Amino acid sequence: MSNSFNNKESNNKEENFSLSLEDQKKLEYSGYRFLGKNNHAAAKICHWTKKSILNEGVCYKEKFYGVESHRCLQMSPAVPFCNQKCSFCWRDLSVTKTEWVGHYDDPKTIIEDGINAQNKLLCGFFGNDKADKKKLEESKKPNNAAISLAGEPMIYPDIDELLAEFKKQDFTTFLVSNGVMYEELSNLENEPTQLYLSLDAPDRKTYVDLCSPQINEAWDKINKSLETLNSFNSKTCIRTTCVKHKNMFDHENYAKLIDIANPDYIEIKAYMCVGYSRERLTLDNMPTFKEVIDFAQKIADLTGRSITNDSEISRVVLLE
Repeated sequence: MSNSFNNKESNNKEENFSLSLEDQKKLEYSGYRFLGKNNHAAAKICHWTKKSILNEGVCYKEKFYGVESHRCLQMSPAVPFCNQKCSFCWRDLSVTKTEWVGHYDDPKTIIEDGINAQNKLLCGFFGNDKADKKKLEESKKPNNAAISLAGEPMIYPDIDELLAEFKKQDFTTFLVSNGVMYEELSNLENEPTQLYLSLDAPDRKTYVDLCSPQINEAWDKINKSLETLNSFNSKTCIRTTCVKHKNMFDHENYAKLIDIANPDYIEIKAYMCVGYSRERLTLDNMPTFKEVIDFAQKIADLTGRSITNDSEISRVVLLE
């Protein structure tokens, strides 16, 4: 692979893409901090990072996998880019681009800026008497990257190098992909610590209706990614976002697709009625924790797995 460098040019010949100043301000107002020079990478303090520093709770990833919430960097190298427009996505989908356009920043710059941005955003906690001083000091040096903030990270042209650079800097990485870019996934030379694939439909029609793919043959490509998942040496996870009245049915087909992927973990998680998704869905589409458990138990029975953990506040269930 070629070495990346700052402000590197894409092979894409379209006009350079950048978010409008208004869109940037909207995202910054909601807590985003852009990294590098080209406004495609960003970090944002996770709700659970703040909670952990105040000893008021931790993310389910700490409960399930041991990831320390106060040392987790929530980020994305591809905020404006995604090849789906999912109804349940909490982002403003009007700014979404399907393919990479124009310049992009190198992994070292993105990571350095991400750590600096996180430290600046957390600096106010040093004046908070309720903050855990030990956790605050440790938070200055995050050691896990949740590459899942927004957008599809596999679209970022240097995703392989980004994973390698995080590893060089002693980070673990949790990479979340929608699975549409199966060739890029299968060609990764540097695997994340844990690879998530989203599986949000049991069949093509449900997928198209719910996830609004922006490219041709997206469902077929997801199926190829599922076939590829079993070849990874890293931990793997299938994540299903449950949207009531939209995709919580046909457990048998879900189970068949999961069996193809044979992941280490399955996460069954409720859709949360937040952000811009409220313009597309309602509170009636948000399943209760009991409904998530019931759905997960059916998947567990059909795939020969067991429910091993859960987080009621996040409405998520872990199957192993």
